[in-house]
Amino acid sequence: MSKNVTKNFKKKSMSKRLVFLLNGQQYFTEYDLTILELINYFNYSNSLFVLEYNDLICNKKNWDKVIIKNNDKIEIVTIVGGG
Repeated sequence: MSKNVTKNFKKKSMSKRLVFLLNGQQYFTEYDLTILELINYFNYSNSLFVLEYNDLICNKKNWDKVIIKNNDKIEIVTIVGGG
């Protein structure tokens, strides 16, 4: 089931529709959005996980610069403590 994450993002192009995967689930948007905007939208605490963008670890300092493109694959790996 696809989910629409267009709410609360500034629309820059009315004619495009981007599809991307987040943790194996398909989402779509008509808005340009950065990884940081996506993280904020889903209310992730950005200090408690590692983000993989198209099979590469994405440095936290670049999250506000990387704009999600069509067919991108994003995986968020939560860090869990234990013993």
